[in-house]
Amino acid sequence: MTPTLVASRTALPPEGALAPRGGPAALEPAVRPFGVGIIGVGNMGGAMAERLGNLGWAPRVYDIDPAKPKDLERFGALALENAVQVAIKTIAVIICVVDAAQTREVLFGTQGIAPHLQPGQVVVLCPTISPQDVEEIAQDLRGLGVDVLDAPMSGGPLRARDGSMSLMVAGPDAVVERCAALLQALSSQVFRISARPGDGARTKLVNNLLAGINLVGAAEVMALADRMGLDLDRTLDVIGQSSGQSWIGVDRMRRALAQDLAPRAHMTLLAKDTRLAQEAAQTLGFDSPLGALASRVFADAVAAGLADLDDAALLSFLSGPVR
Repeated sequence: MTPTLVASRTALPPEGALAPRGGPAALEPAVRPFGVGIIGVGNMGGAMAERLGNLGWAPRVYDIDPAKPKDLERFGALALENAVQVAIKTIAVIICVVDAAQTREVLFGTQGIAPHLQPGQVVVLCPTISPQDVEEIAQDLRGLGVDVLDAPMSGGPLRARDGSMSLMVAGPDAVVERCAALLQALSSQVFRISARPGDGARTKLVNNLLAGINLVGAAEVMALADRMGLDLDRTLDVIGQSSGQSWIGVDRMRRALAQDLAPRAHMTLLAKDTRLAQEAAQTLGFDSPLGALASRVFADAVAAGLADLDDAALLSFLSGPVR
């Protein structure tokens, strides 16, 4: 099935770029908000909550770190003490945690929200998790009469905040239509992948595997340029305007050269995502040699103690301290 756009009113900007001033991601509420909850308001979930709050949606929010929901109250969010309270009085509950284990805990754990959801409510799954996990979660929730949208995101907190991130949405047409106003409020770049939950996850894994390959490649060639005695800033200027350009490579290498490794995207995220992509490839009997190498590099970087750093730290991992 060819992916189509539900709501795309402009060309997709380079990942991480801000939307043009006054453009499609401007704060222009066009529909009447309905009850929305967000569980997990870290970098991406917090940015989405901020955007929805600014648009007048007054999202109900919860995080295991109580300071994060409280900080969002200045944007009109309602900070709550537990996930179950978030699920009450909502039409859609956005899950924006790190992985499948946390997703299952939020839904089906001892304090899970699943028993408190009502038929017709929608759970929007935003983490990057395996297609199999998405399918199993969707099946379990369907047994309760609860609908699921598989909607992983890409673009980082800046684009989540201004509404220009991309959403890869898979789920039944009727559920997508019911949540169309929310999806359009969250993003000017909503890609309608298919009606099958799990295909959003598949698309995200393919995208993130390529991102990981590109980032490892960029760090490797910059490390080589360093060994050659080249000026790294000038080298990156050339790469950014030449055939070796990739958005993630240039973005992360700029951070690395500035020795700015405060985590916007923890090393663990692409380590997880490339591993999941490799597992999906192996299930299909597909040989992914570059993906396997990239996944190993991220795993090695995490094992070397770089887990809590930005993934721009790959340059120092491959070459030693940046000059």
